[in-house]
Amino acid sequence: MLNLGLTAFFGTMILLGFKRPFLWVLCYLYVDIVAPQLISWGFLTQMPTSLIAFAAAFLGWLIFDDKRDSRFTWRQGLLAALLVYCGITTLTADYPVEALTKWSWVWKALVFAMFLPLTLRTRLRIEAVALAMVLSASALIIDGGLKTAMGGGGYGSLIIFIENNTGLYEGSIISCVAIAIIPIAIWLAKYGTIFPADWRVWTFTIALIFACSLIPVGTQARTGLICLGILCVLYLRTSKHRFVIMAGMTLVPMLAVPFLPASYLARMNTIENHQSDQSAGTRIGVWKWTMGYAKDHPLGGGFEVYMSSKVEYDTVSSQSNGSNVTISRTRVVEEGRAFHSSYFEMLGEQGFPGLALWLTLQISGIVQMEMIRRRWKDRTGPDEAWAAPLAVALQLAQVVYLFGSLFVGIAFQPFILMLIGLQCGLWSYLKRISGPERTQRQGVRKMQVRVRAAG
Repeated sequence: MLNLGLTAFFGTMILLGFKRPFLWVLCYLYVDIVAPQLISWGFLTQMPTSLIAFAAAFLGWLIFDDKRDSRFTWRQGLLAALLVYCGITTLTADYPVEALTKWSWVWKALVFAMFLPLTLRTRLRIEAVALAMVLSASALIIDGGLKTAMGGGGYGSLIIFIENNTGLYEGSIISCVAIAIIPIAIWLAKYGTIFPADWRVWTFTIALIFACSLIPVGTQARTGLICLGILCVLYLRTSKHRFVIMAGMTLVPMLAVPFLPASYLARMNTIENHQSDQSAGTRIGVWKWTMGYAKDHPLGGGFEVYMSSKVEYDTVSSQSNGSNVTISRTRVVEEGRAFHSSYFEMLGEQGFPGLALWLTLQISGIVQMEMIRRRWKDRTGPDEAWAAPLAVALQLAQVVYLFGSLFVGIAFQPFILMLIGLQCGLWSYLKRISGPERTQRQGVRKMQVRVRAAG
């Protein structure tokens, strides 16, 4: 039944796209985030679902869509430059076969992120993309949250739908994304027009936020705990109820700690005492190796260059026996360990030019969303009040990602690149509707109203 349901849903989305071609864009978002071909076990697994959805989305826009309002922004140009540079480093990669495997999905994610803003011509489309991203991710998050609430989970053992460790099915990645979508989910509940705000929408949103908060517990990923803390602090900047949030930030952990599993608390303690944790020691060792590699190879070594890494470090542990404390050191040697950081992933694989492009792409997104917030925060009209809060939500999501990516190698994570595409689309749309022609038309309408009132 599951196989038939997934296949029927995919087929229905494709068929409905012939009536509304933009639905093919939403179909690709669903396929790339949920990956139904992995969950299914029938003929859906034999179909190139991602390729079909992408081809339909692109051809639908190319043939049927009105392109007069499509704009190619300079951040899309950054994505194009990053795509070209990654292609060059792939051709000269230290591990050409392995590099091609990663390149096979990275280029698709970058191309779709460039393409997505061209389709976002209206507020409804922008909202639809945000909704599709949140609902698709929530399918995984709700499943993981339910299993965590029922006592499942554990580091590397929380199975969401299937036993898989790629994409959003990996514990640290889903923990980061789960926290990042919370601001967008709140915006949809408050300003959404597809599902207007009522008690049912808010009930689902609150339940989803709770599930998002459970994912770091279920996966026991330290990344998720850090992301959750960062998000709470960031909300203090724009919230009107700062003292309530601060009180909640203090009270909730105190109430939650007695109900958390001992294994989760033990793993979180390694954030403070990282020298006793082999995983943390490996990361620091790989980061040091990456900096040394970048000095000798400033243009990068291509995808999967971490396979040549070799790190040596000591883990430190202590045992108390009455008044005596015994400290022991254990020598650890590891080879071919992953970067466990998007920043070092970019530095090692794409060198200083690639890292500079990636950082510019990320920082410019934060700056653009802040510019939108300042320009639109005082606009209260029914067609304008939604813009600034959406910019804040996308900004918070990106900042959470940037902190989470300190400890996870997700520089090219498709979900985050979709988020960047959504930012570009919002920036382009608001710039177009608030341009000189728009201002002139508004001025004419106001003058006509005054003339009628005077007459």
